[in-house]
Amino acid sequence: MGSAPAQIPTSFVHELRACLRCRLVKTYDQFRESGCQNCPFFKMDEGNERVVDCTTPNFNGIISVKDPSRSWAARWLRIGKFVPGCYTLAVSEALPEDLQNMCEEVHVQYVPPKRA
Repeated sequence: MGSAPAQIPTSFVHELRACLRCRLVKTYDQFRESGCQNCPFFKMDEGNERVVDCTTPNFNGIISVKDPSRSWAARWLRIGKFVPGCYTLAVSEALPEDLQNMCEEVHVQYVPPKRA
């Protein structure tokens, strides 16, 4: 998790997806080409199925964060230690169990979405 910014989505139509762990928002093609900058252990750039498993098109709202470590909104959303980029306010799906186990194995916290 470096400080280099994530790619900004090139389209705001129906092809946007959010990482189920960190909520980074990019297009499907961007995830396929360069993966998730906050979750490189998911290796999304190694296969189309991995992008589908690790991301969702079902999310609410978008926030752009230029300096996550200094943004109160980023800290409130628990994205203060992630790379600068576009993030969703909330995802509606949980990360699949095998990928939750992967997070545990690499000692990375996963917080499932809150159920209303």
